[in-house]
Amino acid sequence: CVGETLEERESGKAKEIITKQTQLALEGLEKEQIKNTIIAYEPIWAIGTGKTATATDANESIKQIREKIKEIYGEEVAENVIIQYGGSVKPSNAKELFETSDIDGALVASLKVEDFEKIVNYDQN
Repeated sequence: CVGETLEERESGKAKEIITKQTQLALEGLEKEQIKNTIIAYEPIWAIGTGKTATATDANESIKQIREKIKEIYGEEVAENVIIQYGGSVKPSNAKELFETSDIDGALVASLKVEDFEKIVNYDQN
């Protein structure tokens, strides 16, 4: 998981923080290992707060992660690595998040079976 604090986001440092965290997390891993890695963008400010990034903001952050992977490992790896969003995914925002260009799925922490089912079946709601 990579993600910024609210203070880092509000000060305009989110891109820098996310890029650095991604580089550190992947340090020492070979190209073949990255192909089997799942990364989650989970903004710290969204954990347990009920707040969520907009679909556009989450997608842009994930694009930044993908760009860093591309810089290190090449375009093929960057396009195929799974990058999920993990900041307060709910039935009410799942469809919008999952229909973006770069979000490949979600890291869901739902304690309600009904909500989890709605998230999983977002395209049927």
